[in-house]
Amino acid sequence: MATSRRADPAMTRAAVSAVAAWLRDESTPAPERAVLAEAVRLTARTLAAVAPGSSVELRVPPFVAVQCISGPAHRRGTPPNVVETDARTWLLLATGLLNVPDASASGALSFSGGRAGEVAAWLPLVSLDG
Repeated sequence: MATSRRADPAMTRAAVSAVAAWLRDESTPAPERAVLAEAVRLTARTLAAVAPGSSVELRVPPFVAVQCISGPAHRRGTPPNVVETDARTWLLLATGLLNVPDASASGALSFSGGRAGEVAAWLPLVSLDG
């Protein structure tokens, strides 16, 4: 498992590959919690690395919350720009198997704040092809 706050691209790809069958087919048995957590944390940290900043907070409870996207920094209290979703939806978004408008329309992805939607510009993060 990753011990660093940063996501190594090879480790991220391996973690996502470990849950790929479940992402492609929800009837496939769900991955073990530790395996799912690793994929969620590494992809979220990848977002923070490719879109550095602290104007938007991505939350995927109970696994991770990261700040990303340049702009005014948030340091205390409730952030003004928040994106929140569950682990499976996040991984579907991170791999491009689901797009932001569809996830939002279904209620699986929530935004608060004027800049939260900017996360869409950075997705997908990892391809499941090849």
